Amino acid sequence: MISRRYLIARMATAGAALRFAATGLFAQPGTPATRTLRGGVEAQTAAQRYGKDKLIVRSMRPPDFETPVALLDSFITPNNLFYVRSHMPVPQVDPASWTLKIGGEVNSPVSLSLDEIKKLPATTITATLECAGNGRAFFEPALAGIQWEKGAVGTARFTGTRMSEVLKKVGVKTSGINVEMHAADRPPGTMPAFVRQVPMAKAMHPDTIIAWDMNGEAIPLPHGLPLRAVVPGWEGAYSVKWLNQLNVIAKDSESFWVATGYRYPNKRVAPGAAVDAKDMEPLKGLAVKSLITTPATGASLPAGKIAVGGFAWAGENDITRVDVSIDNGQTWQPARLTGEQARFTWRRFEYAFNAARPQSYLILSRATDNKGNMQPAVSQWNPSGYLWNQYDSIRIEVKGA
Repeated sequence: MISRRYLIARMATAGAALRFAATGLFAQPGTPATRTLRGGVEAQTAAQRYGKDKLIVRSMRPPDFETPVALLDSFITPNNLFYVRSHMPVPQVDPASWTLKIGGEVNSPVSLSLDEIKKLPATTITATLECAGNGRAFFEPALAGIQWEKGAVGTARFTGTRMSEVLKKVGVKTSGINVEMHAADRPPGTMPAFVRQVPMAKAMHPDTIIAWDMNGEAIPLPHGLPLRAVVPGWEGAYSVKWLNQLNVIAKDSESFWVATGYRYPNKRVAPGAAVDAKDMEPLKGLAVKSLITTPATGASLPAGKIAVGGFAWAGENDITRVDVSIDNGQTWQPARLTGEQARFTWRRFEYAFNAARPQSYLILSRATDNKGNMQPAVSQWNPSGYLWNQYDSIRIEVKGA
């Protein structure tokens, strides 16, 4: 039997602009990798092919896999547990013949092989990547698009060369103000090719890299083998996978994914409202956000000490505080920030309380960053379902000791 969430994801992938019934915050998980679909075809086929059999299948073609929250309990997300977001079918790649073309507003256009790129100075960065639509399933009224819940996020160490090294090699002209990043995945039918744009300042930032390694091994195929951009602090689709061309331009890109896609209202709008194109602007940085990874929502625990843990992140900003509430938000207590700390990454938080009475507890978390931005009680609705970041919530049941 086909699940409702699978149907939503497939219709969204096909570009159907439909309205769907609203999804509750504590909705059931999406299609597990082992659930049988129509005709006896199993959803785990693609997931197993890419070593992602523990992930939730949001879409089979192209592959979109979400990490269950319980598996996001380590600072570094292992490659086999890292979420997958694909706009188009995964391309066939041959690293030995791969080239990266750099052209446009440059003095010396060039095409570099993978080996030539690897000879450039290498650097390693740690970055939290999050799909802009993570949490889309929770918006009301509901929106078309992949129905991500909480797990389209992860943190990895990437090794590569700075994008600035490549751009310096070709000599960017003063007329060049933006860099288009082209991907090798080919669109079906009339769907526009996947091209994103970063302003020159972000492209030249020392932490913006062209990576060939993810968590100590060659970047896995669904994550962009053999090369991907890593644009830390910005929504995940800027980190273009299967990168095969950089095009320096003297204006804004005319790509659909720049001019129309991945845009966000520049003012607050009412849920369900239509938004004029002139009131939309490119989505860039991530919103301040926290995620409770333990205990699991719905857990039944004995009375006594309850340990709460999770991660918080804020794109280009740093997390300075996480607060936790166990009384429906009436009062808040500071959690302890612990573990590894690095720019562009999430930060571990921990909190413990004594649950003396057998009862139901709604546990909330809210994060604050170094610019004073605080996670809101209610996310700002927008027509694309981006940047869901209201208080995270889990409910547990405490039984008698």
